[in-house]
Amino acid sequence: MSSMRQRVEQFIDDLQDQIVTELEKLDETAPKFRRDTWIRPQGGRGLSCIFACAPEPGKTTSSLETVLEKAGVNVSVVHGTLPPSAVKEMRADHSTIPYDGKTSLPFFAAGISLVIHPKNPFSPTVHANYRYFEICEQPAEGEEGPGKVVAWWFGGGCDLTPNYLTESDVKHFHQTLKDACDQHGRELYPAFKKWCDEYFYIVHRQETRGVGGLFFDDLSSERHARLSEDIERPRTPDEIFALIQSLGAAFLPSYIPILQANATKPYTEHHRRWQLLRRGRYVEFNLVYDRGTKFGLKTPSARIESILMSLPETARWEYISELGTDENSEEGHLVAVLKNPREWV
Repeated sequence: MSSMRQRVEQFIDDLQDQIVTELEKLDETAPKFRRDTWIRPQGGRGLSCIFACAPEPGKTTSSLETVLEKAGVNVSVVHGTLPPSAVKEMRADHSTIPYDGKTSLPFFAAGISLVIHPKNPFSPTVHANYRYFEICEQPAEGEEGPGKVVAWWFGGGCDLTPNYLTESDVKHFHQTLKDACDQHGRELYPAFKKWCDEYFYIVHRQETRGVGGLFFDDLSSERHARLSEDIERPRTPDEIFALIQSLGAAFLPSYIPILQANATKPYTEHHRRWQLLRRGRYVEFNLVYDRGTKFGLKTPSARIESILMSLPETARWEYISELGTDENSEEGHLVAVLKNPREWV
C-alpha cells in the first residue's frame, strides 16, 4: 500500500485534470486553461491551471464572449520545516505534536484549491479546497525519508457565491454535497454546513460571502470540537480520505449543471454592476479574513500569483450604494439570505 502522501497526491492531480477538462469542454471556442508548472525551492511542486482572456490592445477587458471570466484550479504538494512558533500554534488542535519551544519539525502539505468566476452575472462563483497535512519527528541521523508521523489531518470544503438567488440552484448544490457527506456519517453535513456559514462571514458587512456549502478542518482520529464522539463518523486515515474523495467527486455534478443553466441568460449593465459590487465583497473577505490567504502571504518565498488566484479579474466599490437596499428587488432577496443564512436541504 502506498503512503497517504502518495495517495493524496495522485487524487488531487487526477481531480484537477478532470475539473479543468470539463470546464474546457463547456466552452470549446474559449482559450484553453494556461498550465503553469512550478517548483518550490524549499521543497515541493505545483501546477496552476488558470483561465483568463487577455484584453485587446488599448482595452481593459477582453471582448470575447466566454462562459468563464477568470478561473484557477491549483494543486500544490510541498514539504519543509515548521518553526517552533508554527508548531506551537498547530499544537492547540493536535496534542500529539511535541513542542519544547525550540525544535523545528518537518511537515508535508498537499491540496487542491479552485475558484471559478463566470462572466454572466446570473452564474454563481464557486470555491473548493481539499487538503492533507502531516507533521513528523526529525528523522534519526543517517535515516532517509521522513521521520515518524506525529500528527496528520484533512481539511477542506466547497461553497457557492451567487449574485442573484435561484433557490433551485442553491438546493441542488447543497443536496449534492449532503449526499456525498451522508455516505460517511449523518452528522457531517449539518456540522460542516454550520461551520461554513460561520467561517465565510464578513464581520464588517454583517453578511456571509455567499450561500454556503461545507467547511471543515482538523479531521483526524483525535477528538474534534465540532463532532460528537458517540456518533458514527470517519476516524482512520483511510475513512477520512474516502470522505475527501467523495466530496472531490461531487464537485462537478454540484456545480456544472448550475453553470450550464445560467451561462447564456441575457443580462444588462445593471446586473453587471451588481455582480461587480458582490465581487468587491468577495475580495474583502479573502484579503481580510481568509486564513489560507493570510497564511500564504506571511509565508517566506510564497508564490503570490497562486495565492491571489482566487481574486476576480474585475470588482467594484461604491460609496453607500443603493443596490441591494430594496428588500423587494432581486438584489435585496439575495442580501436577505446573506444576512440570515438558511437551511437549504
